[in-house]
Formats: sequence, C-alpha cells, structure tokens
Amino acid sequence: MAEHNDFGHLAEDLAADFLIKRNYKILARNFRYQKAEIDIVAEFEDQIVVVEVKARSYNTVIEPQEAVTKKKIKSIVMCADFFMKERNINQEVRFDIITVLPDEKGILQINHIEEAFQSFDAN
Repeated sequence: MAEHNDFGHLAEDLAADFLIKRNYKILARNFRYQKAEIDIVAEFEDQIVVVEVKARSYNTVIEPQEAVTKKKIKSIVMCADFFMKERNINQEVRFDIITVLPDEKGILQINHIEEAFQSFDAN
C-alpha cells in the first residue's frame, strides 16, 4: 500500500479516536455509495455527524479543508442521503471536517471544524 494511503488511514483512526473521546458514537467508517465515500459517520447529541477527514503529512500552501471542493461536497451529501435512507434514520445531519496536520515539531495536530459546510453548498 502506498505511504500516503497509510497516512490517510492513520489520520482517519486519529479522527475517530478524537471523536470517541468527545462522546461521539461512531456509526460507520468509510461508508460507500456508488463512487462516493464518507470517512466517518457519527452520532452526537441527537445529530448525525458526517465527517470528512483531510490530512497532510507535510506543510502546504493550501489548507487541507480547502481541498473539500463543491464536487466533493456534492458527493458527500449524496452519500449521506443514501446512508440516512438505507438505515431509516430521521435526524438532523451536520457536516464537519477534521484536519490532521503536523506542527513545526512534526507532532500531528487535530482540528475539528464543526458545520464546515451545508448540504445546500453542494448546489
């Protein structure tokens, strides 16, 4: 497996652990529908929280969350709609982004951006 894939899996594991420590209940990881994928689906305070994990093993000019394009948002929203229908869940959905980036010492830092985008951002 490629090194960047290993780092992506590590970042998703770190993000899931981060959420669990904050009393989120993980419902699914790497949920797929057609070509779309949701990294983490969790439940927190009566909301379904759809989480996109963005990670970089190095500093870049672009922030990881800026890589969540309108096309990616549309894909995530479509996948979330399917998840909700498939499991017959009728709760409010929130879309978050968790970034995993090294600091100046190379220590990975997690940043949780709640309500990072709305489903109508996909239009």
